[in-house]
Amino acid sequence: MKTLRMGGGDTEAGFGRYLAAALAARFASEGVGIALVLLALERTGDAAYGAFVLTAWLAPNVLAAPVAGAAAARVRRPRLFYVGSLAGFTTAVATLAVLLGRAPTPVVLAVAVAGGCCGPMVTGGLSSLVAGLVPAGPGRDRAYAWDASTYNAAAVTAPAAVSLVAATGSPGPAMGLLAGSGALAAVCATTLRYARPERPEPGGAAAPAGPGLGAGLVALWRVPELRAITGATTLAFVGIGALTTTSVLFATELGSPGAGGVLMTAFALGALAGSLGIARLSAVRSPFAPGLLARWALAGTGVALAGAAFAPSLPVAAVGFAVAGVCDGPLLTATLRIRAGYAPEAVRTQVFTLGAGLKVTAASAGAALVGLAAGAPPQVLVLAIAGLQLAAAALHVSVRPGAARTAGAARSSLSDLAG
Repeated sequence: MKTLRMGGGDTEAGFGRYLAAALAARFASEGVGIALVLLALERTGDAAYGAFVLTAWLAPNVLAAPVAGAAAARVRRPRLFYVGSLAGFTTAVATLAVLLGRAPTPVVLAVAVAGGCCGPMVTGGLSSLVAGLVPAGPGRDRAYAWDASTYNAAAVTAPAAVSLVAATGSPGPAMGLLAGSGALAAVCATTLRYARPERPEPGGAAAPAGPGLGAGLVALWRVPELRAITGATTLAFVGIGALTTTSVLFATELGSPGAGGVLMTAFALGALAGSLGIARLSAVRSPFAPGLLARWALAGTGVALAGAAFAPSLPVAAVGFAVAGVCDGPLLTATLRIRAGYAPEAVRTQVFTLGAGLKVTAASAGAALVGLAAGAPPQVLVLAIAGLQLAAAALHVSVRPGAARTAGAARSSLSDLAG
């Protein structure tokens, strides 16, 4: 495996700049979906058109993830690669703000696909940098909890900000707001510290090539801890992807049409509180084992959603969704800690981008499935989503490490893929 060396810099200040970049990038990412649909509806009168553009934006994630991860591990100038990816993401958002509903559909879809290809670097790609910014130990565990909170904070604030700007003006300026946030992320990313491949000594052997495109996928399968968390979170996100549409149907069933956003906001606020709570606990005591934390998070989310399915009114359902969010919040923290702790260094970025890409793809599949099942009673749909969370917890237990191969043996076998 190739050797990496890190540049200097103050850890605390460097991580603060990272959080600023991550929050700005994820704010833009979380707001794109609703902004695209609102803008399409305003300009064409057809929300389905916006859904097609959004699908084109999301679809490339799982295919682009291994390519982006491998490229990040190979490039000589990772700063340029990360900043360029964020700039490409931002350019695509700004271009869609201009072209959507005005340019030919194939052109718009092509821009959406190009922007979606940058998506893995906004999510897992950025998270993979934390291990190089914060030394191993409780401080890094706390850092991953804060990193997880940027996802949840963006999930709360971005849709609300987009909706507010669109309501007071139009969706066009809302897209401009997201592009501005993406540009801020790119600027912040220029100040971060990046791992760089060691240059060979004069007359020495050349450094080995970076890992191949399949190395990250092999790591996800061969390292038991990674296999367990990836399988569990991918299954869980089929349900999470269905939750937005289901919340709209459920709110209507409870006599509050149009209040689905209240339920999702409650869930997002709960998730933010859960991730911040884990960050606080990591600061004052030994952190929970990440595998155990992941299982309890999945199980708690499932139980809370199952209880919410029987709520007699919207306020009671909102409480149930909030509790589910509190349970769900620590899951991302646990996932990031497991990826950082068990991914072989040479394929760490691939593992992060692939894991994020699989979750996005699973969420897209869940959204499609709930569309096909929209005629079912909403309570049944909520229970089905709860069941997926419980099934994910059971899957993690059944695939948990220790059965056939240790992480160390898996790392050794992966060394053959580095060339």
